[in-house]
Amino acid sequence: MPEILFEKVEKAYGNVRVLPPLDLKLDDGEFTVLVGPSGCGKSTTLRVLAGLESLSGGEIYFDGKPIGQLEPKQRDIAMVFQDYALYPHMNIARNMSFALRLAKVPKAEIDEKVQRVANLLNIGHLLERKPAELSGGQRQRVAMGRAMVRDAGTFLFDEPLSNLDAKLRAKMRTELAEMRNTIDKNMVYVTHDQVEAMTLGDRIVVMNEGVIQQQGTPEELFKKPVNIFVAGFIGSPTMNFIKGELVEEKNKLWVRGDGFLLPLSAEQAKRLSGNSSPNITLGIRPSSFSSDASRGAPIELKISVSEYLGAQSVLVTKCGDQELLVEMESNSPVKAGSVRTFGVLTDEIMVFDTESGLCI
Repeated sequence: MPEILFEKVEKAYGNVRVLPPLDLKLDDGEFTVLVGPSGCGKSTTLRVLAGLESLSGGEIYFDGKPIGQLEPKQRDIAMVFQDYALYPHMNIARNMSFALRLAKVPKAEIDEKVQRVANLLNIGHLLERKPAELSGGQRQRVAMGRAMVRDAGTFLFDEPLSNLDAKLRAKMRTELAEMRNTIDKNMVYVTHDQVEAMTLGDRIVVMNEGVIQQQGTPEELFKKPVNIFVAGFIGSPTMNFIKGELVEEKNKLWVRGDGFLLPLSAEQAKRLSGNSSPNITLGIRPSSFSSDASRGAPIELKISVSEYLGAQSVLVTKCGDQELLVEMESNSPVKAGSVRTFGVLTDEIMVFDTESGLCI
């Protein structure tokens, strides 16, 4: 399993630069998730690593050895694609063993590897079937199995669950999480689904417009986002952002905006002491509201929509002209159009510079 290093890696299509100079280190044996919105460059990063796209600049190293000019088959990499890419005329056993047969691996060894991986993925009873006879989830397991039988040093996953329905996607996400604990390999996983990223990744790399915004553990990105983009992308339901201005009253620092006046903690006030602009943006997660107004700073919100999700409800509310999401237990129904006072847990408020978007 190699340590993978991107050093000033660039990719451009004509005059369109998809990846500006990119520096990234992927540790040996790590499950790394590249996450971001469509067009952020995550799939391009995966494809240049696999050798499916040529580099426009920079170099990629495996354990210090440059691999940018090597063919895909020379990189000791196995890839699982979004669209499965199975051969329809071959049964599952022959689909999974295709690369091994090309490499002239002995038949007994091929049969042993295919059976072992198929049992691991719970598709051992499907080896004689054709892809058209399988469900979407079973086909996805076959695609994963085809990569796993190669016993490569690095596995690449390009949004492998995006074609599945919600229930099956959740089940496959759980199976992937269990599988990663039994396979000691480098894994690089691309997705736009932050729930997949938070569930699977040892480390998450958040990208936007080809630039790495932040990387770290799921907990680090959730609790300590470096900017508004990361804060809004990580976490479900998404974080609320409300603009306001700093005011000082009664020897305390407050943020006043359209329909609210919220106090800042002593630690937040200390960090903002050198802030030159009075205009800031507050980040409040939906879970940071309490239905008990006495538990935090009171804020009055008008309920627009109540989304009942079972044990939890997500309320779409209005604070002045700004829309806020509130997450609460579904103990009692909340009527649309009603006005309620919630408590905001001020210690969980995040403060961002409105112009730069950076967390203060």
